[in-house]
Amino acid sequence: MPDESVLRNEGTVTAAPNFSPNGDAGVLDRAIKAKGVDEKTIIEVLVKRSNEQRQQLKEAYHQASGKPLEVALKSALKGDLEEVVLALLKTPAQYDAEQLKLAMKGMGTDEDTLVEILASRTNRQILDIKRVYKDGMLAEELVDSDARALYEAGEGRKGKDVSVFIDILTSRSAPHLRKVFEKYSQYSKVDVAKAIDLEMKGDIERCLTALVKCCGSRAGYFAERLHLSMKGKGTRKPILTRIMVSRSEIDLQRIKEEYKKNYGKTLYQEILDDTKGDYEKILLALCGEN
Repeated sequence: MPDESVLRNEGTVTAAPNFSPNGDAGVLDRAIKAKGVDEKTIIEVLVKRSNEQRQQLKEAYHQASGKPLEVALKSALKGDLEEVVLALLKTPAQYDAEQLKLAMKGMGTDEDTLVEILASRTNRQILDIKRVYKDGMLAEELVDSDARALYEAGEGRKGKDVSVFIDILTSRSAPHLRKVFEKYSQYSKVDVAKAIDLEMKGDIERCLTALVKCCGSRAGYFAERLHLSMKGKGTRKPILTRIMVSRSEIDLQRIKEEYKKNYGKTLYQEILDDTKGDYEKILLALCGEN
């Protein structure tokens, strides 16, 4: 295997000077949301950034939008372009590990891919691939184990073991839990949120349901809370005040987008219709432009 210490950087993609992760995140977000999707801008940004810069960009996008960049691009693109774009967002070790896994999946083995990767990578690259591959396998095993444990603690037994739900839902990361919820569908005919609704009652049901919703979309959860606070007669001011104040410097812009998408009305207009006086003025100021 070649010694990477003597290999020069002779690639076609290099690091961009004056790189701004937050700036690029905004550019990509606008390109994804553009009418018909602005594929040209997406390509221009991603191929003019090094892999290290793309990893920083992913983090900046997730922080700003509350959604992984891969998820946003996967829903916006399709076909071969989608495949290349998602490949560019992985680290080299992640991409190689994924390709090796695909080469050994199903009937038969793609020996050409195995040989190409294992023969051409440096010793350090091979070690990185092994680490990522092992971590990925362990993560997949834990996802399956957690999904099965949730099913067996609820639908799969007489009575229920609430402690299992609490342990898994409070100790795992949001990305991990999203995979668990997806895997859960292999064990049950209903999703996790519906299972909790069927199996549990009272405060514990509300708490666990909120955890599940936040894992799916924290912004969506708060948009729902705001909608409920202004639904029907009277406004539940403590809820409305608390969310507007506590999320104003965190993700209120994202919450506004989710609100419009889910309820067909802007949060600004909802506040305008449901409140009055100085209370209305300060909430609208926090909300920002319609």
